[in-house]
Amino acid sequence: MPVVTEIEDLRRLHRRRVPKMFYDYVDVGAWTGSTYRANRDDFDPILFRQRVARNIENRSLASTMMGREVAMPVALAPVGLLGMQHPDGEIHAARAALAAGVPFTLSTMSMCSLEDIAEATGAPFWFQLYTLRDEEFLDKILDRARRAGVTVLVLTLDLTIQGQRHLDLKNRMTAPPRLTLANLLNIACHPRWALGMLGTKRRSFGNIIGHARGVDSMGDLMDWTSRQFDQRLDWARVEQIIRKWGGPVILKGVNDPEDARRAVETGAEAILVSNHGGRQLDGAPSTIRALPAIRRAVGPDYPLYLDSGIQSGQAALKAIAMGANGVFVGRAFTYGLGAMGQKGVETALAILAREMDITMALCGVSDIRNFGPDCLWSDDPGAAANGGLT
Repeated sequence: MPVVTEIEDLRRLHRRRVPKMFYDYVDVGAWTGSTYRANRDDFDPILFRQRVARNIENRSLASTMMGREVAMPVALAPVGLLGMQHPDGEIHAARAALAAGVPFTLSTMSMCSLEDIAEATGAPFWFQLYTLRDEEFLDKILDRARRAGVTVLVLTLDLTIQGQRHLDLKNRMTAPPRLTLANLLNIACHPRWALGMLGTKRRSFGNIIGHARGVDSMGDLMDWTSRQFDQRLDWARVEQIIRKWGGPVILKGVNDPEDARRAVETGAEAILVSNHGGRQLDGAPSTIRALPAIRRAVGPDYPLYLDSGIQSGQAALKAIAMGANGVFVGRAFTYGLGAMGQKGVETALAILAREMDITMALCGVSDIRNFGPDCLWSDDPGAAANGGLT
């Protein structure tokens, strides 16, 4: 077993242990991948201020997210098909998040259902919803979410049409995989994964099959899904869904200041600045580049979270210093899940926490709630809040 000290170690293990189409599903961007790469690369020019002779003995990463006390301001983002990265993957991820004291967000397109997570953890969690045309299904899934103990709805706005991801098309990616010769040969190279999948009954989309009218098989699901993403989505529809839910809502997929101002007007409690991990509009700005203008647009007090590109504790701190109240991680914990199941997710979260703690200490800060723009280096002190980005 190799020594794991960083998220990159988990990524390499994930790539070795999971069939190619499912690894590629996670580690891919739309078209050329320019936004996918920028999400990570644009953190590099942002520098910390190293401070000395400050008392850092009693440090704390404790914070709050959506009114909930958390061990650190990091949430597990909704990631579809987690159950194809590891058997019962959503359950393992949810349990790891619970153990680490951070929120877990279940995707609509999960293998494990809302009820599976509720039974496995016995704890509140968050749920991500796509804007779908089927009103009957929408009403039912919101009711199921309430009964399962979901406390926060994460409403995705940036997937009313799916961006083109070349590797998914070339791999002919489906869940579960079609039993073609190429797929069988690749699965045979991953016996641990294959045996695990044989041992679970959760190999289809648990939130949809058997719950949406007329969707009783994978064949039905493919047809239903192709018709469901609602390209008519507008702000009036967003407000309608917020009213239907009747509880706290985070609007996910906002990456523009004008949209952010409109999002605040819907009554949503928070915004998740996100470009879907670079998987939708290639050529869009990275989320860290968009963040300062969005923070200015919504004011200093409105809750803003950020995802896309957070693959280290240092990136998380840079986002917080530039105006985010917390971050969501997707690929970082998914690499851990594919590598080692629940233990891998726990390892990923421990890596992020350690990196945040050490970096905060070397910046001379003992409480993450005090980690702000003045913790970033700038040759022009007046530009510190932008971290060198415009």
